[in-house]
Amino acid sequence: MKGLLKNWGGIVANTKTRWATLFIWVLLIGIFSYIWPQVNDRETSDTQLLPEDTMSVEASKITNEEFSNDAGTPLLLVWHRDGGLNESDYEMIQSLYRNLNEEPVDQQTFIPPFQDAPVEAIKGSASEDGEALTTPVFFDEAAATKELQAALDQLGVKIKDTFGSEVLESELDDAGLHVRFSGPVGIQTDTVSLFSNADFTLLIATVLIVFILLILLYRSPILALVPLVAVGIAYGIISPLLGFFADKGWIVVDGQAISIMTVLLFGAGTDYCLFLISRYRDELRQEKDKHVALKRAISGTGGAIMMSSLTTVLGLLSLGIAYYESYDRFAVPFSLSIFIMGIAALTVLPAILALLGRFAFIPFIPRPEEMIQEMEEKKGKKLRRPKPSHRFGKKIGKVVTKKPWTIILVSVIILGGLAAFVPKMQFTYALLDSFPEDMPSREGFTLIADHYPPGEIAPVSVIVDTNGADVSLQEELAEHPYVELVDDPVEGSENKDIQEWKVTLAIDPYSTEAVESIPELQSIATNALSDAGVSNSDDFVWLGGETATLYDTDQITNRDQGLIIPALLLIIAVLLVIFLRSIVAMVYLLSTVIISYLSALGLGWLVLHHIFGVTEIQGLIPLYVFVFSVALGIDYNIFLVSSLWSNRKEMPLKQAISKSVAETGSVISSAGLILAGTFSVLAVMPMQVLVHFGTITAIGILLDTFIVRPLLVPAITTVLGRFAFWPGKLWKLRDDESFKDRVSEE
Repeated sequence: MKGLLKNWGGIVANTKTRWATLFIWVLLIGIFSYIWPQVNDRETSDTQLLPEDTMSVEASKITNEEFSNDAGTPLLLVWHRDGGLNESDYEMIQSLYRNLNEEPVDQQTFIPPFQDAPVEAIKGSASEDGEALTTPVFFDEAAATKELQAALDQLGVKIKDTFGSEVLESELDDAGLHVRFSGPVGIQTDTVSLFSNADFTLLIATVLIVFILLILLYRSPILALVPLVAVGIAYGIISPLLGFFADKGWIVVDGQAISIMTVLLFGAGTDYCLFLISRYRDELRQEKDKHVALKRAISGTGGAIMMSSLTTVLGLLSLGIAYYESYDRFAVPFSLSIFIMGIAALTVLPAILALLGRFAFIPFIPRPEEMIQEMEEKKGKKLRRPKPSHRFGKKIGKVVTKKPWTIILVSVIILGGLAAFVPKMQFTYALLDSFPEDMPSREGFTLIADHYPPGEIAPVSVIVDTNGADVSLQEELAEHPYVELVDDPVEGSENKDIQEWKVTLAIDPYSTEAVESIPELQSIATNALSDAGVSNSDDFVWLGGETATLYDTDQITNRDQGLIIPALLLIIAVLLVIFLRSIVAMVYLLSTVIISYLSALGLGWLVLHHIFGVTEIQGLIPLYVFVFSVALGIDYNIFLVSSLWSNRKEMPLKQAISKSVAETGSVISSAGLILAGTFSVLAVMPMQVLVHFGTITAIGILLDTFIVRPLLVPAITTVLGRFAFWPGKLWKLRDDESFKDRVSEE
């Protein structure tokens, strides 16, 4: 491997090939961007994330086939006035619907005849306190989000002309009449609008945080730009390539996935660049010829970069085996971005460094002592020598080799103590809980929840195929303690054996208690079918609605965790054994990453819950954090142990550990700070799921960077001694006086 990387370093450092390398990348960017769309132009608005065979999805299909009135997709206009809607409010609502009836907005398919209904009849649909009213407008189900947004803009103009602009724009706490767009159409358009406005902000914020951290850490403006240029070139290939995949139908582009992919690319990509740049700087302090130094740097770090990127790529690809669509949509964009970035780190970056040479490190240019002396002779004055490198890392290395058990005990107590808070975490799968509280569709949803009975906001649909039997569920369902009301059954339009009962819950339909009641409601229906003589009754009962969807989401994501976590651990275990040739090292490296993950969840919950007042986090976050913590956290361990394994061939174990900690300490700490910084940028996103994910992932990276990698891993290696390398060849080496002789024999 080293010979191959050395030869590769000679190629990319060559005067001619460095220009050719950059030209090829820029040419490919131009070609791909011309013939394929950018990935952001292919983002989907589809929110159906569950498999087609789940109960709630099948219930939705049956509802559309048997109970649909073909009205279309609803937009809910939620009207509100503190103290109660007055007579003129209702009359103006009638006027608006009269206008919509005479001059429909684009994509409008149906409106209820509020324009013809008496005011008293409309009042009957208002909330019990008279302060809120919900009126629908239906739109074409096939309409694209842009078309729906244009239609809502037209509707907004009509509302402003009738009521004045303040009804849409003023705060809900202000006096007067208010209206908010909610329901499926309102949520869909708001979601797309959120991401379209936030993507550019996220990109700028990510670039700025990386640039600022690089300036602070390396104090070189040119060097701070080099990784950003390399990552930017890689993104220039990735974006149209993913757009091409989306056009072919091979992937579904999710807005959240692309946002996180951007952060991942800049964070992990900068890390790979720093691994090489740091080694290059060290080599420039020993070697006058910048091309020779670059060859050595690539030879020394190329294997670790390749292994790190391969581990991350395969780890992220494990999301592709998920049943839940949100996980699956992340797999290809994440893994492809890291794959392309790994190639760029070993082609584009060396080409740039070959062009810049020592100039990239201005004003702190690394030179060997020989060059410094020559410059002193020419200038006739003494020049300042660079400070000894790795000073702090050397101190850490000495501590972990002298007191390994103390380090292990303290680290485990800290990490284990934080992990103990994981069982206290509270989760939710409700979509709107992730949106900003001031988003119009969420405000409308909140108004409905505040002024109508809790369950009316999202009734549960119980659908049964009676197979001709005489089945009645109304009384049985009504006896459930969480049920407020059960509507009369409705027969299917095509199959009269299909019947539907609308169940209004007496509690919040998004609460944990409501979600957990779904199997109980299902059991009531299946038992009734069985009592009526229908065999295999489980196959003829379906529950739909938001609460049933949340239940299915919980079940599917739990199943995904049971698949992805073992698969990811197995993939990384195999790669570690291949790379390190040590089963023992594989076991304890994976173990440290797992405890780091659990402690990140615990500390993340403490921060979010007790500092920021978060009561529940999205149930998808633990698996996301696990995949990223393991896939990215193992990178730093690979970089450390690859140095340790190399040094072990030339010196006794404790000395090798101490030297490796010193050599890798500064670069891994810098890389960890930058990676954590990029993930913390997700806090600028309007989606709470991204804010929570970014916070916990950043915490995990910092724990891994400053506790696990520099302290716990070297301490465990010290305690295990030469057995840490078993069964590889390094296991045979002993630390006595004849060490060097046996090394040469090996």
